[in-house]
Amino acid sequence: MATAAAAFRHRQIVLDGLSIHAVERGPANRPAVLFLHGWPQDWSSFEAVMGALGDDRRLVAIDLPGIGLSEGALPSSDKRMIARCVRRLVDALELREVTLAGHDVGAMVVFAYLHEFPDELSRAVLMNSAIPGVEPWSQVVRHPKTWHFAFHALTELPELLVTGHQAAYFDYFFNMLSAHRGGVPTTARAAYARAYRRPAALGTGFDWYRALEQDEQHNLEMRDRPLRTPVLYLRGQRELGSMDDYLRGLRAAGLHDLRGTLIPDSGHYAPDEQPRAVAQAIGRFIGALAP
Repeated sequence: MATAAAAFRHRQIVLDGLSIHAVERGPANRPAVLFLHGWPQDWSSFEAVMGALGDDRRLVAIDLPGIGLSEGALPSSDKRMIARCVRRLVDALELREVTLAGHDVGAMVVFAYLHEFPDELSRAVLMNSAIPGVEPWSQVVRHPKTWHFAFHALTELPELLVTGHQAAYFDYFFNMLSAHRGGVPTTARAAYARAYRRPAALGTGFDWYRALEQDEQHNLEMRDRPLRTPVLYLRGQRELGSMDDYLRGLRAAGLHDLRGTLIPDSGHYAPDEQPRAVAQAIGRFIGALAP
């Protein structure tokens, strides 16, 4: 789906030595939706979703620290540390009535944010993600199709083998994990390869996986803390695993106000594969809770 480039405003936000690339549309005084991408993507994975949502709300997508046009490194790549950076960004942008929406690794950051800053979000959206330490996590990490979790966590070897081959390597995952081989458009794939072209950016993406054990420990420590923020869990209809298993695990992990929606004819990359359906699901969710 085409979006009007003129409707998007790009800016760099300086935070404690980091420069965070943020892209916005919609009026600044409206309730906000802040989008966090996953691996191996950048802010533009939400471009079509933002276009479909229109201009009734303030819509913001960022390149996560170290990726794409965001520069600088956090002290750690664990999701709690990234969530704290996102919290500073919310203040810097003066966002209000925030819905935080994350895909893949971005969803792990949203889950950490819910624990770090309880009751601050109006609502949250988790998309196409397993959460470390939250069932069915133990099954996910043992599945043959998630072999890359362990590979990416190795020291130095992923960078050694993938550097210079980012596009081909990423294509493997886009083809394998989408409902259809061409589900992630060619133009999007090229943008994602560019976002991880710098050695530091590629390393940052792998560092997210190297921090998964730490993320799991953080989440296990917090599992008895109830979370009242309304949460929507989105999952591609043709993605690996059962929606019921994920909802059951998230409820056991403390999400008391949780609902789930399957995105038809989609695999893991729902914002790329079915952006209009993702926008409609988020629109219904935030619209139903609007004052």
